[in-house]
Amino acid sequence: MDRRSFLKNSTLGAGAAGAATLAAPAIAQDKQVVKMVTTWPKNFPGLGTGAQRVADRITAVSGGRIEVQLFAAGELVPAFESFDAVSSGAAEMYHGAEYYWQGKHKGYNFFTAVPLGFTAQELQAWMHFGGGQELWDELGADFNVKGFLAGNTGVQMGGWFRDPITSLDDMKGLKMRMPGLGGEVLRQLGANAIALPGGEIFPALQAGTIDATEWVGPYNDMAFGFQKILKNYMYPGFHEPGSGLAVGMNRGWWEGLSEADQALIHACCTAENDVMMAEFNARSGSSLDTLLSDHGVSLHEFPEDVWNEIANLSEQVVADVGAEDDIGKRIYESYASFRKSVAGWTKISDQSYTDARARALSL
Repeated sequence: MDRRSFLKNSTLGAGAAGAATLAAPAIAQDKQVVKMVTTWPKNFPGLGTGAQRVADRITAVSGGRIEVQLFAAGELVPAFESFDAVSSGAAEMYHGAEYYWQGKHKGYNFFTAVPLGFTAQELQAWMHFGGGQELWDELGADFNVKGFLAGNTGVQMGGWFRDPITSLDDMKGLKMRMPGLGGEVLRQLGANAIALPGGEIFPALQAGTIDATEWVGPYNDMAFGFQKILKNYMYPGFHEPGSGLAVGMNRGWWEGLSEADQALIHACCTAENDVMMAEFNARSGSSLDTLLSDHGVSLHEFPEDVWNEIANLSEQVVADVGAEDDIGKRIYESYASFRKSVAGWTKISDQSYTDARARALSL
C-alpha cells in the first residue's frame, strides 16, 4: 500500500471513529424522561395498572428514548388536578377519565361516557370513523391538551346502596358519588350527586359523607371493598355504558415529537384500549360470583319505571350540552347522529346474538 492510500484510509477510519464517538451523545440527547400523572390510586387493578401498562409500553416500544414515569393520584398532583398539570406543562401526560374535566367544558363527557350513550364498541367506532377524534382534538386545542383513548371498562354497574332502589322516591335526598352528566341526572331525580376520585370513596362511605356510590363494576368494586359496607348492588348502570379512558398530552410537547414518535404513542394508547377492555371482561364475571357467594351481596335490577324516568332525564341532560356553545353543539349533534346510525346494527348484531345465546343455552 502506498503512502497516499494509507493516509486516505487512515483519514476515513478516523472519520468513522469520530462519527461513532459523536453518535453516543446524540442518542443520549434524544432521550427524554416524561411524567405521566393519573387520577387512579397507585397500582389499582385495571385502571392504575392499565395506566402503568401504557407508560411501560411507550418506554419499551421507543427503546427507552421516551421514558414515561408514572405518578399515581396524589404523588405529584391530586387526582382532579391532572388535567391542569398537563395543560400547563407541569407534566407531559395524564391517564384519566375525560368527564372529570367537565368543569372545563361539558363536551368532555362525550369522550368518556354519557348517560344512555355509546357502548365501548360504539364509542371506538365514533372516535375512529365518526368524527369523534377530530372534535376531541378541536376541544382540546383550547386547553393545550391532545387526547387519545387508552382504555375502556365496558358497561358499568348502577351502584352500591344501603337499601335497594324500588321507586323514584328512594332517590330523593340520596347522597351518591357519581361524576359526569350521570351526576346531573341524579340531581334531576332529587339526589345529591358528589364527585369524588376513586381513592376517596371508601372513606366517604365509612364516614357517612355519602350514602351510595358507583365506581366501575365487580372487578374494581371488590378491590375497593365496597361490599364491606354496602350489600345492595344495582344494575345496569345508565350513566356509563362504555367508559373510555384517555391519555392526555401537553399539546406543545406532542407537537414537538416526530411523526414516528407520535404514531408510536398513538399505537401504544390504542393497544391499551384493547387490553384493558379484555381485562375487565375477563375479571368481572368471576368477581361478581365472589361478591354474591362469599360476601352476602344482593343483586337488584332497577325497576322499569325508575329506569324509564332516568332515561328521559338523561336525554335532556345530554342534549343540554348542545346549548353550551358552538363546539358543544357540534359534539352533541355528532354523537346523537352516530348513536342513531349505529344503534340499529348493535341491536341486530351483538344484542340479538347474546339474547339468542342466553335463551338457547340458558346462560
